[in-house]
Amino acid sequence: MVTVYKYIKQIPYVYFISIIGYWFTMVNKENGVLAHPILLFGIPFLWQLIKPSIRLNFSLGIIFVCLSSYILFAYLSDLLQIINFSEKIRSLLFYGGTLVLSNMTMSLWIVKNSTNKVF
Repeated sequence: MVTVYKYIKQIPYVYFISIIGYWFTMVNKENGVLAHPILLFGIPFLWQLIKPSIRLNFSLGIIFVCLSSYILFAYLSDLLQIINFSEKIRSLLFYGGTLVLSNMTMSLWIVKNSTNKVF
């Protein structure tokens, strides 16, 4: 049971690594070599899987909670018709709704992991 609990705590990091990998492959199809700097965003999450650090964990959690809340506000403003977006962006926001909610959930999960004494 202890090993299951240990691996459950690593789910947010694997999630963000997979999102970065997906983002890299999509941009790589369009721009080629220019997409490689995207992989640098995955280094802190990979580092957390290899050698966890409470300070890095808390920093990643706070940064991604802020980014996720910004994305959530943009998504809610579209739903409430505060800002008018084009149809292409509207369809992207519609399909990205699950991504927005899962990013916020995973970011809060990282912050929760960093508040525990033992990581």
